[in-house]
Amino acid sequence: MSYPDPRYLGEKGEISAKFRPADIEPDLAITGSEAIRYLATGKSTNRQFGLYRVEIIPHSFGAKPHFHRTMSESFFILSGTLRLFNGERWIDATAGDFLYVPEGGVHGFQNESDELVSMLLLFVPGGPREPYFEAIADIAAGRRQFSEEEWADFCRRHDNYFV
Repeated sequence: MSYPDPRYLGEKGEISAKFRPADIEPDLAITGSEAIRYLATGKSTNRQFGLYRVEIIPHSFGAKPHFHRTMSESFFILSGTLRLFNGERWIDATAGDFLYVPEGGVHGFQNESDELVSMLLLFVPGGPREPYFEAIADIAAGRRQFSEEEWADFCRRHDNYFV
């Protein structure tokens, strides 16, 4: 296995790092469920990846079993206990646990515990996930509704296939 072809061809490097302090308020709050910080979006990483810090309140359902056709998804638990579905069974994941789900892998998650869960969520490549999360927030807050057909189309456009 070798490194990919270079994408930066300069000789001296450049000042381009972006710092985000931990105490920045969440970018998105989903009523009765989650808070999401957009650490690195697909747009900000030139579609290389999307990285989000997600906090899920106690006794909250995150996502029913589903899969993605175009991207992998990875979960790294920072604190709390999150129930992760690996396609076969539900697993109680705690701080330091990691789940990688390749394209097509069935997965889901929920917080059945009495404590807040904090995790890093990584999508590769970095598709435009923010509009998906924002629509979920609008639904949870009662600002938006979908018919079954509209929901199915929305999920297809955002690479979510529920099983």
